[in-house]
Amino acid sequence: MKDHRFGIMMNHRSGKLDSCRTLTGFVMVLILFIAASPAKAQTAAVPYQLDVPSVVLNDTPFEIVVSGKAIDSVSTYRLHVREKTYPLVYSAETHTLTAEVELAQSGAADIILTENGATITQTETRSIPGWLSIWPPIIAIGLALVFKRVVPALFLGVWAGAWIAAGLSFSGLWYGLLESFGTYVLSAMATESHVSIILFSLMIGGMVGIIRKNGGTHGIVEKMIEWASTPTRGQFSTTVLGIVIFFDDYANTLIVGNTMRSITDKLRISREKLAYIVDSTSAPVASLALVTTWIGFEVGLINDALATIGGLELSGYGVFLESILYRFYPWLALFFVFAITFTDREYGPMWKAEHRARTTGKVIGDDAQVDEAAVDGKELEPKEGKPVRAMNAVVPVAVLVFGVLYFLYTTGLEAAGPDASIREIIGAANSYTALMWGSILSVITAAVMSMAQRILTLEETVEAWYSGLKSMLFAMIVLVLAWALSSTTEVLHTAEFLGAVLSDAIPPGLVPAIIFILAALISFATGTSWGTMGILMPLTVPLTWSIMQANGIADPEHYYILYNAVSAVLAGAVFGDHCSPISDTTILSSMASGCDHIAHVNTQLPYAVSVGAVGLLLGTIPTGFGFPWWLSMLICAPLLVAILWYFGKPVEAEPETVKV
Repeated sequence: MKDHRFGIMMNHRSGKLDSCRTLTGFVMVLILFIAASPAKAQTAAVPYQLDVPSVVLNDTPFEIVVSGKAIDSVSTYRLHVREKTYPLVYSAETHTLTAEVELAQSGAADIILTENGATITQTETRSIPGWLSIWPPIIAIGLALVFKRVVPALFLGVWAGAWIAAGLSFSGLWYGLLESFGTYVLSAMATESHVSIILFSLMIGGMVGIIRKNGGTHGIVEKMIEWASTPTRGQFSTTVLGIVIFFDDYANTLIVGNTMRSITDKLRISREKLAYIVDSTSAPVASLALVTTWIGFEVGLINDALATIGGLELSGYGVFLESILYRFYPWLALFFVFAITFTDREYGPMWKAEHRARTTGKVIGDDAQVDEAAVDGKELEPKEGKPVRAMNAVVPVAVLVFGVLYFLYTTGLEAAGPDASIREIIGAANSYTALMWGSILSVITAAVMSMAQRILTLEETVEAWYSGLKSMLFAMIVLVLAWALSSTTEVLHTAEFLGAVLSDAIPPGLVPAIIFILAALISFATGTSWGTMGILMPLTVPLTWSIMQANGIADPEHYYILYNAVSAVLAGAVFGDHCSPISDTTILSSMASGCDHIAHVNTQLPYAVSVGAVGLLLGTIPTGFGFPWWLSMLICAPLLVAILWYFGKPVEAEPETVKV
C-alpha cells in the first residue's frame, strides 16, 4: 500500500531513517536553492496577450485567446499560424478575441497577431503526435511493474513528460530533468490545497503515534478481548477490533495482529486465519472510513484531477463520498470475513490450515518459517508502569471525526446556504479547512491528555508525534510525484487524446471495470495501493469525463459513471494489493500475526479472488450501466455466502478432498 513505509517500521529502521532524513534534507536544500534562484527575465509588458497552450496535439483543435485593453472589435485583427490566417471571434462581455486552430504537422509553430497588417505580438507553441502524450504514464506504469518501485517510476514518468514538453532533443532531455524537479515537483508542493493535504496527513500520522504510545489503542484492545472465549468469538473480536482501529491501515495491522495473536493461539485459530482477518480489515476499513490517513491522499488526487476539467463543478471530497457507495471489493471483503466467521466454513488452503489448528493445536505448520522475535511488537507497547486507558485513544479519535464533520458542515453551510441539503452542504464544504482543523485539534487533544495524566512527558509526546509523522513520509513523496505527473499529462493533453481514441472503442459503462482490472494488475505487481492510485487517478477522472462527453452523457444524470470509475481505482488497488506477495501490508500482516508469509499469501488468495470476481462481475460492471449500487450489493452478498457454502465445509470435519 504505502510501499516503503513498511521498511521504516521494521526493527532495523535506524539506518533507513537516517537515510530518509539525509534525502529529505537534500531535497529541501534543492527546493530552497531553486526558490532563491533569480527568476527568468520577463519580456516587457505589451497591451496584447496571447493565451496559447505550450503544447498541442496534431490534428486536434485548440483555442487561442487574445486579450488586451485596446481590443474593442475584431475588424482590424488577424491571427496567423504557419502561413495560414484564422478568423477571430470578438466577445463584448470579456473584451477578448478567440480563434480555433488546428495543426497537422509536428514541431514548433509561431502564433502571430497582426493589426492592419502589422505584427503587434507573437508567441510559440509546439505540436506533437497524440501518441506521445500517453508515454509519461506508460513509462511510470511500466517501470513500476518491472522494478516494483513506485517513486523512481513516478519521477521518470514526470521527467519523460517534461522532456516531451520541452522538445525531444538532447537539450530538451537535460532541460526536462531540471524542469521535472524545479517546475513540476516544486509547483506540486507550492499549491495551497496540496500543502493542506500534506499537513492533514502528517497530523493524522502524528496523532496515531501519540495514542499508540500513551496506551490508548491498547486500552481499546483490552476491552475487546475480554469477551473472546470461543473460536467464533475470537475471530469476531479480531474482526471488530480491525474495524474499530479504522484510522490507519498500518496501525490496524500491527496492533490487531500483535495483540490478538496470543488470544487466537489459545483458541486454536490458525495464524493463517489471523493474518487473513488482519489483512482484510486493514486497507478495506481505512479506505471506507470517512476520516483516515487515506482520505487526504485520495481527496488530493481526486481534486487535482477534477481541476483539469473545465466547467465541472464538483468537489474532491464530494466525489470521494459518492464513490464510497461503489467500492464493492472493500465492502464485500469485510462482509466475507464476517460470513466466514459465523458459518465457520473454509475452503482451499485455509481449510487445511484451520483443520490443522483445531484438531492438533498447531497454529502454524511444521515447515513454517516464522521469526518469533520479529513479531513481539515491543515498538507498539506503551510505557511500562503507566495506565492503559481506552479513552486516551477514543477521545482524540472522536475529536478528529466529529471535528472534521462539524467543520465540513459549518463551511458547507456558509457556501451552500441554509436551504441546501446535507449532501449539497458536504459537497460545498471546504474539505481542506475541515480536515486541517480537525486533525490539529485531535493532535492537541491526544497530547494534552497524555501529559495531564502524566503518562508521557512533553518530550516523549513530541517524540511519539514525530514518529507517527515520519511514518507518512513515503506516502507524501508518492503524492507529490503523482501531482507532478498529473501536471505533465495535463500539459500534454493525455486525457484528451485517450478520450478521442477510446470514446468509440469503449462503452462508457465499461470504463470502471477496465480501470478496476488495470489498478489490480499494477497493485499486484508493485505491492502498493497508494502508488497505484497516484499513477491512475490523474488519468482516470479526465479520461472518464472525455468518454462521457464523446457519448453525450456528460451530465449530472450520469455522474455515477465518474463516481464508479474513481471507486474502481481504489477498489482495484486494494484487491491487487491483497493478492500480491510483495505488498507491504501483506508482509506486515504475516509479521504481526506470526504467520509464514507464503502460507498467508496462499490461504488468502482464493478468498480475495472470489470476492474480487463477484464484485467486478455483479457490482462494477452492471452499476457502470446504471444498475443500482445497493441492488448489486444485495446480489453480491448472498452469492458470496453461496460460494462459501458450496466450496467450503466446517473446519472440524475429517480430512478429505476439498472442493476448489
